[in-house]
Amino acid sequence: MLNRMMCLATMLALVPIAAAAQPTATDVTKTEIEAVYETLGQSIDKQIKVVDIGKDTNVAVGILERGALASEGEVGAIVHHDVTEVYYILEGGGTLVTGGPLSNMREFPADSGAVKELIGPSGQGTFQSGVSREVSVGDVVVIPAGVPHGFSDIPDRVKYLSIRVDPDQTLPAGYVNPELTK
Repeated sequence: MLNRMMCLATMLALVPIAAAAQPTATDVTKTEIEAVYETLGQSIDKQIKVVDIGKDTNVAVGILERGALASEGEVGAIVHHDVTEVYYILEGGGTLVTGGPLSNMREFPADSGAVKELIGPSGQGTFQSGVSREVSVGDVVVIPAGVPHGFSDIPDRVKYLSIRVDPDQTLPAGYVNPELTK
């Protein structure tokens, strides 16, 4: 009997440890997305939340909007060295260019807000070539780390979510947009 009680006590003592080791889900609600979107102002990109999903990986969710753009000639690009992005188009659309070599490459300052909070180590340049595709409401585009990307044409505007997979945890785990903590 004493053996059984000791075994039961040991098992019960381990329950909180096992429960604490279980990952939890993080919600990013439509209300939260819209609340952060409403604060974009002059910015085109704001992080909503950054979550540590374990195994030294973070996932961030951001909201972006770009206004009308008609590139005549050169097309600008950005490349994130460590972070993969998944775009989900919510409204509008345009022509998205990915891949290909860049010219005039410049790195973003490591201490910039964009690098520390939004996109991790990144650079920008001009496409020498690339693959163009039209994106519109409901489309999803996966852009692996290291792949240059940018819009060459936006007839009106494009609003989209960016899910950012950060395997090196360069983005701040636990970040919650200040608008959501008011």
